[in-house]
Amino acid sequence: MAIKSKIAMAEGRFTPELIDEMKKKRGLKLRIDNVVFNEQATKDAIKRFVDGIGEPNPLWRDMEYAKKTRYGTIVAPPSWVFSALAGVQFGWSGLAGFHIATEMKFHIPVRLNDRLTFDATYLDFTGPKESHFAGKIVIDRFQEKYFNQRGDLIAVSIRKILRAERKKARMMALYGDIELPHPWTEGEIRKIEDEALSLKIRGSKIRYWEDVQTGEELPSLIKGPIGIMDMIAAMVAGLAPANIAAHEVALSEYRQKPAWAFRDPNTCALEPLLAVHYNEQAARAMGLPYPYDIGTQRQSWFIQHITNWAGDDGWLKSCYAEYRRFVFLSDVIRFSSKVADKYTDPDGETCVEIETHAYNQRGDDVMPGRSVIVLPSRERKTHPLDNRL
Repeated sequence: MAIKSKIAMAEGRFTPELIDEMKKKRGLKLRIDNVVFNEQATKDAIKRFVDGIGEPNPLWRDMEYAKKTRYGTIVAPPSWVFSALAGVQFGWSGLAGFHIATEMKFHIPVRLNDRLTFDATYLDFTGPKESHFAGKIVIDRFQEKYFNQRGDLIAVSIRKILRAERKKARMMALYGDIELPHPWTEGEIRKIEDEALSLKIRGSKIRYWEDVQTGEELPSLIKGPIGIMDMIAAMVAGLAPANIAAHEVALSEYRQKPAWAFRDPNTCALEPLLAVHYNEQAARAMGLPYPYDIGTQRQSWFIQHITNWAGDDGWLKSCYAEYRRFVFLSDVIRFSSKVADKYTDPDGETCVEIETHAYNQRGDDVMPGRSVIVLPSRERKTHPLDNRL
């Protein structure tokens, strides 16, 4: 049964002309003027971000604490770069876009008051190909590079975006068999909240590479039930996939680019496409039964899970995550990971590979992934921050 919606969005199709047009755009450098958000890592910008993802580590927010670390000051968590440059809305006119995976490589930290510059490229696409989700799909690949004011490369991101025809996505109705919002009991909610508040942060206690065992399980991290304020906080933090504006500033932009907004039938206001993350009718227009989370928001939680375990002296060298299923408002996500391997890499760094999973209350692994952490070595007397500060 098709999902019905009162909201009208552009209904594009994979025409031969559109496919040929996109082939010519492979390798194109993208304009980023309207998607730069946190250009400078001020204390307030870092705090807004860590508040927005629910990350309490004092290394990101407590100057007196941070002064006693190797950094000597507050720094931004690795995931902060997600808030610096929102995803560019580009190409495939009239088609729905869903962020499905991100691969990150982190080179040096973002220190307090660093000013960033960016480079964004549309790499290529694969497809169209058949899909159980929406008939035919295309997978876009984008690359973003982040630099500090000295021109040093901070991080590199490869994003994958699934493109689909909205009408066909609605017709598939893949999530019609689940109850939303989830019917939690008061006792279940209390237990979840108690677990969230029992979070342990490794912090200043050094975790040495020699002490890590293959197969070792990481302490779990729980997020949820996810609510509208969680989404508002994430957008204020800079995790929205577009700039947030109001009234005539927004209206002027929507008049120039009408496909970027829709008319809400309840308020008669124009809303951006990112409203799928808080507006039920907008989500239904995209083929989903309920508003859902932001991909980089979920990956920021995953990075919090990993850095909590590694401690202040560990370094997240890379991470990859696939957004396999949608996480809806009212869902609870539990991150559960283990040490898959430990080794010395070609750079001579003592690394730990982490296999990561994120399960919802229905038992679905909504975000499998992997990451590589560099840890200090007691025997070799090496430290991952020595060459990065």
